Amino acid sequence: MLYLVGLGLGDAKDITVKGLEAVRQCRRVYLEAYTSVLTVGKEALEEFYGKELILADRETVEQEADSILKEADVCDVAFLVVGDPFGATTHSDLVLRAVRLGIPYKVIHNASIMNAVGCCGLQLYNFGETISIVFWTDTWKPESFFDKIEKNRQNGMHTLCLLDIKAKEQSLENLMKGRKIYEPPSYMSVNQAAEQLLTIIQNRRLQGAEPEVTENTICVGLARVGAPDQKIASGTLSQMSTVELGGPLHSLIITGTMHPLELEMLQLFSVDSSSVETNAFQKTT
Repeated sequence: MLYLVGLGLGDAKDITVKGLEAVRQCRRVYLEAYTSVLTVGKEALEEFYGKELILADRETVEQEADSILKEADVCDVAFLVVGDPFGATTHSDLVLRAVRLGIPYKVIHNASIMNAVGCCGLQLYNFGETISIVFWTDTWKPESFFDKIEKNRQNGMHTLCLLDIKAKEQSLENLMKGRKIYEPPSYMSVNQAAEQLLTIIQNRRLQGAEPEVTENTICVGLARVGAPDQKIASGTLSQMSTVELGGPLHSLIITGTMHPLELEMLQLFSVDSSSVETNAFQKTT
């Protein structure tokens, strides 16, 4: 049996009882280590689970998936994913490979950022398409995701923005020379994402457009959702570009039309309560 087990969002104890039972009966246990991070390290998980974990980076999962499934037809193998196995990223390829090999599989779900964002008070059924914001480089500054944010907002929907994670990345020089040397991991912050959005807004205006999202659009910054030091801040997009929420992981929400109850909840986390109320009601009326 192949088990795909969600670990939740906080620490080692966020795994479900069902998930823990599965992990402890498995011969091999892999930890997916490139789409998200927990607030604790691999060692803390190993101590709590009572199992040695094998780190599975992007290369392992995408290019060496057969090694994960090796002997899974005669023994139990677990694949652990921070959040939910099918939350912010899908592992359908692993499931399809298992099915083709005649290996049964079982998914054990857990909380993910996709539903835990409700902690800020915005109602989950008012969210539109989720988007990702990637780190810009000197030569690559994509803006296509902004159109999806605008479409959501035109429909009165909120947008959850998942912020970029760079883990086990190689510099162009090392990549070209075939050297297995990797850059330190980096995680996009709410203020970095907001700065890129503000730049896109200025670019659109230079092109003669008036964007649906502006500097005064109400946003919500979230950090380390599900952890004891979770932080939430609400305010304008401009304010999000200066807010400091500490370590990773961060997420950003661009609000759409808000119900008065949602607005009241956001005021609990406001960096400036007057700006939230004024700007939000411009969209709700």
